[in-house]
Amino acid sequence: MDRIRCEKLKDKIVSAEEAAKLIKDGDFVGASGFTPAGYPKAVPLALAKRVDEGEKIQIDLMTGASVGPELDGVLSERGIIRRRYPYQTNAPLRNSINSGNIKYNDIHLSHSPQYLRYGFLGKMDVAIIEAVTITENGGIVPSTSVGNSNVFVECAEKVIVEINTSQPLSLEGIHDIYSPLNPPRRESIPINKVSDRIGTTYIPCPLEKIAAIVITDIPDKTNKVAPIDEVSRQMADNLIKFLKSEVDKGRLPKNLLPLQSGVGSVANAVLGGLCNSDFTDLNIYSEVLQDSVIDLIDCGKVKTASATSLTISPDRIKDFTANFSRYKDHIILRPEEISNNPEVIRKLGVISMNTAIEVDIYGNVNSTHIMGSKMMNGIGGSGDFTRNAYISIFTTASTAKDGKISSIVPMVSHVDHTEHDVMVIVTEKGVADLRGLSPKERAEAIIENCAHEDYKEMLWDYFNRAKEATKNSHTPHILIEGFSWHERFMKTGTMKKP
Repeated sequence: MDRIRCEKLKDKIVSAEEAAKLIKDGDFVGASGFTPAGYPKAVPLALAKRVDEGEKIQIDLMTGASVGPELDGVLSERGIIRRRYPYQTNAPLRNSINSGNIKYNDIHLSHSPQYLRYGFLGKMDVAIIEAVTITENGGIVPSTSVGNSNVFVECAEKVIVEINTSQPLSLEGIHDIYSPLNPPRRESIPINKVSDRIGTTYIPCPLEKIAAIVITDIPDKTNKVAPIDEVSRQMADNLIKFLKSEVDKGRLPKNLLPLQSGVGSVANAVLGGLCNSDFTDLNIYSEVLQDSVIDLIDCGKVKTASATSLTISPDRIKDFTANFSRYKDHIILRPEEISNNPEVIRKLGVISMNTAIEVDIYGNVNSTHIMGSKMMNGIGGSGDFTRNAYISIFTTASTAKDGKISSIVPMVSHVDHTEHDVMVIVTEKGVADLRGLSPKERAEAIIENCAHEDYKEMLWDYFNRAKEATKNSHTPHILIEGFSWHERFMKTGTMKKP
């Protein structure tokens, strides 16, 4: 009760089962959460229970990004999710998407709140928001993520708030909630440095919109981070050498420009490599803060880290929560419409560092699909940052599947980021700086510097034959052979020639 400071709302406290009854078959539901932190748990579990008891319910579900098993997992396993936006990492949900049972619209994260606010996705019926407290005026204080929560509260007809007592009250104060106006009334976002605060520490919400409040203590189920292996360590070393060379050439200041890093073990390892670098006074302007950012704060490297989500691994989250006062002054959580905003990214000169599934010899990047057809997770915010970055960097190990797959291929099986937006490729083998190069020069740089030795000769052979077959055209390709590498893997289990 102490976490609900608005007296008028205390009579809205109900069980998760009662709150779940507010969700009807066919509803469009928005849920807080981002990669996977700060998502509602009790109400989705109660909704799943209704289906277990014989009800037929299907909903369209929109979140900020990926969420945990209590939401994406249980709902997809029971066939409750009909349509899903905009990003996911849950295995049962992914399987349902790839089997055609769930319609999935993969949206740039900075676009997703606009799609909703502009009415492109239709009317939102219910928003379910995890919070740590409700203020005296009914403001909702989010927990470990903001994501699209502010837009869901704005657009939904009814709001269910899950007050999660496992989330520390000390989170109050780190949020900076700001919502741009719709065109043609939109104004410039007044962020000129990473530490700028421009909004409120809570999500404004009319009291009459809050239909139910549920008290829960189910903790976030964040993803484990793999230990930093030799390949990741070498990628980090190559990246740091590149950044140092940019400083030496006068193209970056000594403390760099604000850094963005994608989510996952590779991204965490690469960013974590900066702990052992000479760089200091760093700023982070990203979408997710992972373990590596906490390490950088601990070692005194980071001044301010701005994002939309705190995604700390299960092994670290207890200690992080207990010692949150050590990090609080360094962290700002914003709506993803701001953390991923192209205007702000370009204004601050963010250096983007994202991971690729595969890269082709001309610099096109596939970050979403396995073998061109199976969805992995989604594009997330990588497009928001890549297109607008001061320097856009993609990292990937040169091979996958114990060397059976080359991550450098003649032609990517799916294009998420075209060669027009990709400036630098980093693998454990080296760095290909593609800025200002023609397509054939890019191919030479990528093959020579980034490809694994087991595949380098095959890539050179393809490239040289493509030049001959097309009479040395601008972007030489033998189209049928460009995809044959993927076909070879599907047939034999390896991209290597028999």
